[in-house]
Amino acid sequence: MPAETRAPRSAGIIVLAILAVVAALYLGRIFLVPIALSILFAGLLRPIVRRFERAGLSAPIGATVVLLVFVGLLGTGVLALADPVRDWVAQAPSTLTAAEQRIQKLRRPLQSLSAAAQKVERAATGPEDGSKPTSPAAPAAGGPAAVAARVFGTTTSLLAGVVEVVLLTFLLLASGDAFLTKLVNVIPVRQEKREAVRIAGEVETVVSHYMVVTALINLGQGALVGLAMWLVDLPNPVLWGLLTFVLEFIPFLGGAAMMILLTLAGLATSDGIGQALLPPAIYLAITTLQNNLVSPVAYGRRLRLNPVMILVGVLFWYYLWGVAGAFLAVPIIATVKILGEHIESLAPAAEFLNE
Repeated sequence: MPAETRAPRSAGIIVLAILAVVAALYLGRIFLVPIALSILFAGLLRPIVRRFERAGLSAPIGATVVLLVFVGLLGTGVLALADPVRDWVAQAPSTLTAAEQRIQKLRRPLQSLSAAAQKVERAATGPEDGSKPTSPAAPAAGGPAAVAARVFGTTTSLLAGVVEVVLLTFLLLASGDAFLTKLVNVIPVRQEKREAVRIAGEVETVVSHYMVVTALINLGQGALVGLAMWLVDLPNPVLWGLLTFVLEFIPFLGGAAMMILLTLAGLATSDGIGQALLPPAIYLAITTLQNNLVSPVAYGRRLRLNPVMILVGVLFWYYLWGVAGAFLAVPIIATVKILGEHIESLAPAAEFLNE
């Protein structure tokens, strides 16, 4: 086959293969997301289990101890977040109503300008006869029973997913290095065996470092945001600190969600527009200082990733796997970057992902 014909065909095959992989990731998200989360948590906790093994404990016992402590910490965080969230949800209708009223006041000058522009346009073009009748509003679908069924179904699905992730994480930790050993055994060339072990260790180190450093940064940022919201008399400052800690694990999207929530809370509880915009402005200032002063030093050179590619990756994985995908986006990008630094065929990906 001539080279000028073979090249477009190869490109077409590559595009079709990429589309097939994306479709498989999307359609298999219910199966793949728990596995991906389990691999992430197992990689995070594996160094601790390995230290227990060096101290004489078996991998299953070390995995049990580590996982119990880890789940206990997560449960404590969820319980700490439960009461503030419950209070905020109880106040949400009145908060949203007050924010809507404040937004309507702000929109009145714009509505006046829009009405004036419409009058000028009608005067220039002449009146139009005939108007379409408005249809009555459709009744809201579903009642309390339907809402309760949806909530119960969502809660059941969430609990089932959590149990699945915990069990898979335990099995991965309890198996020790069995999976890595099997991977090395199926590689025929000894040099490639050593390279596979080195790449796996580097991925584990980098991802664990990212998760630990991110948790510490979010903890400090959440404390600062909570203190700042308390100083400006915004209700539920503890809630805003805890939400900052949780949502900052999702790059860009978590910060955008915090800005929207703080803006709504400011509009609902403040008298003037300047005071209403003070909470999101403070949050933006804290986040900007953290991203430009703390993160570059804390993460180090191994996690200097291209911000544009991080944003694209977060949006891509959020579209495929939802919130879990956005949470997994940076570890996946970091893993691809490390693989690209060691595998020649993935070198272009590493070049794009590097800062």
